[in-house]
Amino acid sequence: MLQEAAEEVLTYMHFPPEHWRQIHSTNPLERLNRELARRFDVVGIFPNPQAVLRLLGAVLEELHEDWMVSRRYFSCGSCKARPNLPRSPPRQRSSERGTL
Repeated sequence: MLQEAAEEVLTYMHFPPEHWRQIHSTNPLERLNRELARRFDVVGIFPNPQAVLRLLGAVLEELHEDWMVSRRYFSCGSCKARPNLPRSPPRQRSSERGTL
């Protein structure tokens, strides 16, 4: 299984070496999870599922705007040197293959 996934696992190596650390990092995802937990804790109890989705959407939109305006995860120059990644066919999920 690991050998089958090797190409996907090593895709980051097609990018410039200065991007590797950011691609490996889960810091943005961890920050998003902390911010969502903080906002949900403030509200506490939601009246219905739609209220949860509205808050989730508002937080995601706010964070997206913040990243678009004030943060750069990669430099503009290094993004221009983006590689043409080889396209591989999508892998089947284990449920689609009939195995767990």
